[in-house]
Amino acid sequence: MEPFMLLPPAMINKMSVHEILECNDQTARFGLQLSASEALELVETRAHSLRSFGRVEFAGGMINKLILRFCDSPFLSCHNYAAALNDLIEAFYYFKNETLDEISDDELIGLMKVYFDGNCQGSLELLQNRELETLARNIRYGLTDYWNVHPNEDDPDNEEVDVW
Repeated sequence: MEPFMLLPPAMINKMSVHEILECNDQTARFGLQLSASEALELVETRAHSLRSFGRVEFAGGMINKLILRFCDSPFLSCHNYAAALNDLIEAFYYFKNETLDEISDDELIGLMKVYFDGNCQGSLELLQNRELETLARNIRYGLTDYWNVHPNEDDPDNEEVDVW
């Protein structure tokens, strides 16, 4: 068994960019593709966000999960795709902290997508400043239906959110 070895950051970045670019095979059918420079920018955004929010990530793949979850959004186009992904990465790490790590990465990404495509109608500002802030507050206050950011007793569809 080999001892644990740390890879140099440049090697990790190169591997991360390669993994991100592999997502282009799946996102191309939605007219969305990232260039190598855009993929590197996403990796740099992740690194900056991790430092800014005092987080450590041992396994990669969060960027790929965001890409694959959001690629079918009707609110993303080739014109806003890379910029939106950068904002989504920052929001993800910020709200991982704000939700006290009480929900899994996959659940947070799923809720982000539901809110983005639903009530936010593609607005990253509404996603971050209204939906995710309410989600985080609901979690901090211990609400069992924390995902229900707009409770409405007359709306039976508002009872549970399918994040998968």
